Amino acid sequence: MRMKIAPVAALGFALLAAACSDSAENAATSGNAAGGGMQGGMQGGLAGSTLGGQRAGAGQPGSQEDLAATAGDRVYFGTDSASVGADQRPTLQRQAQWLGQYQQVQVSVEGHADERGTREYNLALGQRRANAARDILVSNGVAGSRIQTISFGKDRPEALGSDEQAWAQNRRAMTVVR
Repeated sequence: MRMKIAPVAALGFALLAAACSDSAENAATSGNAAGGGMQGGMQGGLAGSTLGGQRAGAGQPGSQEDLAATAGDRVYFGTDSASVGADQRPTLQRQAQWLGQYQQVQVSVEGHADERGTREYNLALGQRRANAARDILVSNGVAGSRIQTISFGKDRPEALGSDEQAWAQNRRAMTVVR
């Protein structure tokens, strides 16, 4: 009986190996590049390469993925602060340039806070953060009518945890293509 199983097992392994040897071109055209699936938009194993003259991982021109890849889509704040730091302003300036390139795009600026404080306090703080980011975009030439603001307070954390590292990631304003 062992003699009969060995050829069948060998054939099974050969078929499995053939199925797993999908080329990178087939993976890229099927949307499952390098086994990355659709994680994070188009951020698969092709980041940094080009597809049709467009940087892979950047998504379609004018998309959320394109904004994140070319300008950055979030800025971070200090504890209990709604002031955009000097180190975060270049991101908003790049966003304004990007929005200037894609005049048809409208965005929402979402304000977020860490878990500390009451819900009401964090909603108000998140709104101030969103407004601060919007104000810088407007001062850099983006029409205010293209920007909506909303606060999620502490309801949509970027990072889970009750430590400074998690809190720092959650104190943010995120620009989202509508």
